[in-house]
Amino acid sequence: MADTSENTTVTKQHICTALLAHVDAGKTTLSESILYLCGNIRKLGRVDHGNAFLDTNSLERSRGITIFSKQAVVELPKKQMKMTILDTPGHVDFSAEMERTLQVLDYAILVISGADGVQGHTRTLWNLLKRYRIPVFLFINKMDQNGTDRAARLEELKQKLDDGCIAFDGAEEKDTFWENIAMCDEDALGEYLEHGEISKEMLIRLIAERKVFPCYFGSALKVEGVQDLLEGLEEYTRPARALLAPGKTIDDLSNELFGARVYKISRDNQGNRLTHLRITSGILKVKDTLENAPESSEHWEEKVNQIRIYSGEKYEMVQEAGAGMICAVTGLGYTRPGEGLGIGQEAKGPVLEPVLNYRVILPEGCDVHTMLRNLRLLEEEDPMLRIVWNEELGEIHVQLMGAVQTEILQSLIKDRFGVEVTFGIGNIVYKETIRNVVEGVGHFEPLRHYAEVHLLMEPGQPGSGITLDTMCSTDVLDLNWQRLILTHLAEKVHRGVLTGAALTDVKITLIAGRAHLKHTEGGDFRQSTYRAVRQGLMQAENVLLEPYYDFRLEIPSECVGRALTDIQKMAGEFQPPQADGDMTVIMGYAPVATMRDYQMEVTGYTKGRGKIFCTFKGYEPCHNSEEIIEASGYDPERDLENPPGSVFCAHGAGFNVSWEQVPEYMHLEPQLERILKEREESRMPGEIPAKDGIGERTEQSAQRTGKPQNTGRSASKAGAERYERHARESKELEEIFIRTYGKIERKQANTQKTVTAPEIKKHREKKEESVQEYLLVDGYNVIFAWDDLKDLAKTNIEAARGKLMDILCNYQGFKKCIVILVFDAYKVEGFNLEIQKYHNIHVVYTKEAETADQYIEKVVHEIGHKYHVTVVTSDGVEQVVTLGQGGTLISSREFKEEVEIVSRQIREETQSRRESGKNYLFDHMDEEMAKTMEAVRLGKKKTPFES
Repeated sequence: MADTSENTTVTKQHICTALLAHVDAGKTTLSESILYLCGNIRKLGRVDHGNAFLDTNSLERSRGITIFSKQAVVELPKKQMKMTILDTPGHVDFSAEMERTLQVLDYAILVISGADGVQGHTRTLWNLLKRYRIPVFLFINKMDQNGTDRAARLEELKQKLDDGCIAFDGAEEKDTFWENIAMCDEDALGEYLEHGEISKEMLIRLIAERKVFPCYFGSALKVEGVQDLLEGLEEYTRPARALLAPGKTIDDLSNELFGARVYKISRDNQGNRLTHLRITSGILKVKDTLENAPESSEHWEEKVNQIRIYSGEKYEMVQEAGAGMICAVTGLGYTRPGEGLGIGQEAKGPVLEPVLNYRVILPEGCDVHTMLRNLRLLEEEDPMLRIVWNEELGEIHVQLMGAVQTEILQSLIKDRFGVEVTFGIGNIVYKETIRNVVEGVGHFEPLRHYAEVHLLMEPGQPGSGITLDTMCSTDVLDLNWQRLILTHLAEKVHRGVLTGAALTDVKITLIAGRAHLKHTEGGDFRQSTYRAVRQGLMQAENVLLEPYYDFRLEIPSECVGRALTDIQKMAGEFQPPQADGDMTVIMGYAPVATMRDYQMEVTGYTKGRGKIFCTFKGYEPCHNSEEIIEASGYDPERDLENPPGSVFCAHGAGFNVSWEQVPEYMHLEPQLERILKEREESRMPGEIPAKDGIGERTEQSAQRTGKPQNTGRSASKAGAERYERHARESKELEEIFIRTYGKIERKQANTQKTVTAPEIKKHREKKEESVQEYLLVDGYNVIFAWDDLKDLAKTNIEAARGKLMDILCNYQGFKKCIVILVFDAYKVEGFNLEIQKYHNIHVVYTKEAETADQYIEKVVHEIGHKYHVTVVTSDGVEQVVTLGQGGTLISSREFKEEVEIVSRQIREETQSRRESGKNYLFDHMDEEMAKTMEAVRLGKKKTPFES
């Protein structure tokens, strides 16, 4: 299918456009007409016949809808400009694929059905084009159908979209046309009054500035009005960079440094990974080495193998591509949609997001991890197809836009991977945010590791996602460590502490940190950064968010009362109803959770006459947060993958500190009070602090419902309630533990409080011996990790166990911690749990079918949140996360070094005591008596009194 011609058109004017439309408006049919008139195809294809040129996928042809964006390159009528056309999906379920193309456009062609007019999704498209500041040409299609009215449709466009929608197809008188243009801009008005018309250059500028939107009427199916559209595109468009830099030609742009933006990832029929990108400046050549933008979190460099210019499923391989062109590149394995290459800029985050969560149900015998890997490939191609691996349940979940997308995904998985999957019932995708400013602290200091991070966390504007910044001085923390912390903040989706949903609309600023010259490694800052986020969230006033729909409801006027009652029941808000003949239009917004199946109700009570159009609005405070939080059963303090506490070090071993006690142990001073004071002092007199976005949303919600909005319990309160419930359930196990090991006085539980610097200093001066510590040792792991014990075990395993027990007795005598040594007995048939006291340590032999790991994990789970627990295994420090509930992990080999240090200290102390215990007679005499007694000792005198 490839044309290997090496010809290229680097120096030709090149613009990029996309066809956008509500479903069934005739967008793909218009693309067929454009390709036909430009000579790309000899015969018109049709969507309903399954032979449209740009609907290349079998799923698209069988279903008659566009699912994936495709491109074609055409030469406009005067042969002076080339145009890349991107055909995008029209169905709302595939809006994310459409939105990605907006990042690389010079202009857009919005297709509107002359029979249906402006639809709900049309408004969404219009708002997106406004957000991305893309100039728009409009094609009003299907004007050949009975009942269509050109004048009425144009007036509708002016009222519902913009007054700048003006007919450019020559049907109006010239004077009327110039007057309409002149009303859109003062400079244009002055030019019209002076010359009686408006110059072509002025028209180009007004269109580029989105003050004028040319409208063309016709029928794509009959190729009517399409030629006028093409001539208008050639006459009134210029490449975006040329507009921004007047006087520059396309040759000038091509001579600049290379820059591009990735908008799509796909794979060809041979499985080659394709990076689709728009070149914004410079020239790209085969075998060039590309790198992502300098501000990217993870830097990479790769070589371009091929440059392909696609038209439908065919492509031409070229040796170079210039500014303005869209091409597909092979050889790049790390690119992602929205990424800037070279001097290219990163794209904005998407507006449209998936709002429904579905569980993937696999057929019997299908390996879940293989399918997860396959779905990750699809996620790479479509980032809005969010794949979520539920570790606790061993399940795969996908987040999608709607039911149609699940059907397409089901077919796609079968075609690509040969597996027939099904999906569970779609659940709402919730998110979480905060509404106050907090300082989150994370500390990670097991043996031979060190990192501390302080983060300022504050509410962001709705839809802003997670924004990152730093105000940490390089005198406090080196720049390379700061960059690493920001990378760790950006590399994962942080979970909230109410339901474990994704965190959003939060600004996180690095304000302080500390590293160790010898012991700090990169992974240490990952741990401390994650823990700082969680510790901050545990202090914050957290808010549960849910997705909302904007809706447009068209119903018979006699049904208005029923509709308004339904909207109130759905926790929605509406504008005053607008009469439209015998129908009434109600516009507003409501939670997705309450509106999902409302279309069927509308059809029922209006007897088929009513219609509702829903578009994604964004996330707002959840209308029933308490119910959702309670149903989730999420306990942030038992989330082993996201621990809120920190790891500190004492006596050569790490111990876990709960999140509320971290300020008492942290090494750096708190920064929040200082920052808030500086902000207050810098505020102008009389200036009112700006409200954060979540505060505004909460107030609006309260006004809508007539009652204060419950934004969700604080995490500390929720955690306390769950802990109390768990404590009651585990009371019996705790009593057994006390009977086994004896009752130990516990520290008083700390309530959340404001911690001052003097209090922290005072706590640091306390003796560490006041903190009770546990040491849990996996016996056989240690025996087979220590060479001397391993060699002894080959001869006599009993002797190896005994020697380890003696070593731990010495260790306990010096460290004064509670030592529990655990041996596997799970293979011994009929063996029951056995606990023995050996001198000053406890020795446990597990019961049948219970490993030492299982026993240790159970003990840590029960006592880890109360005491400092260190676990010795051969699994290594990296598994600290799995014991984040309360245990600190050190490896068996590291523990051997610790034991040797302790043994050396014991010997030195013993020697010191032995020497200090000697009582020399001469030491207590004055100098003269000492000389006399020395003379007696040497026989020079018989008695001390002899002269």
